[in-house]
Amino acid sequence: MLVTKTVAALATRRIPGSIRFKHTVPDLPYDYNELEPVISAKIMHLHHDKHHAAYVAGLNAAEEKLAEAQHRNDLAGQVALQPLINFHGGGHVNHSIFWKNLIGEKNGGGHLHASPLKAAIEEQYGSLDTLSKLVNTKTAGIFGSGWGWITYNPAISGLDVITTANQDMPSTLGHVPLLGVDAWEHAYYLDYNNVKADYFKNIWRVINWKDVAKRYDEAVAHHQKK
Repeated sequence: MLVTKTVAALATRRIPGSIRFKHTVPDLPYDYNELEPVISAKIMHLHHDKHHAAYVAGLNAAEEKLAEAQHRNDLAGQVALQPLINFHGGGHVNHSIFWKNLIGEKNGGGHLHASPLKAAIEEQYGSLDTLSKLVNTKTAGIFGSGWGWITYNPAISGLDVITTANQDMPSTLGHVPLLGVDAWEHAYYLDYNNVKADYFKNIWRVINWKDVAKRYDEAVAHHQKK
């Protein structure tokens, strides 16, 4: 599998002195209990501090091995590392979007304000309720682990609903990620056990639509220039 442009760029970045760039886990933009009762502080600690950190550590380790393989001109070794870079790099990128996609109800979570995004949702799907149900249905249909996404699809110049397996990124399909729903068990199991349908239903209460709307505006502006 070919490495995506996003992750390929990560794999070659350096800082002065030939010291390799090290990825770090971004701080949460809110307290760990911000999303309660929809998502508990316990899950946020585990999800952010352990799982996201594991993807970052895996990405850094894979990039070190890639640099060594490049130094040796070991093409086979470089190609063999691409699945690891895609997986851990995707985990880092996807989760970095996910944290910003969320905000507590008391701070506006779940409120879709008037915006070009709201107008696009209503034009394409009729209502946010219809769109959220479509996302939930598709995400619930993921075999194993993965993500449900609302994206901007340049091919149709509009919104789209897709799923990706494991930690694959929407950019691998030519889509711009706007909103991601993490369907891995570590995102919900401590709170919802095996009833992931309740997790999918409740997460819409803590969606940061201002962040999603900003991503939509940027995607539209970028692709209109092309």
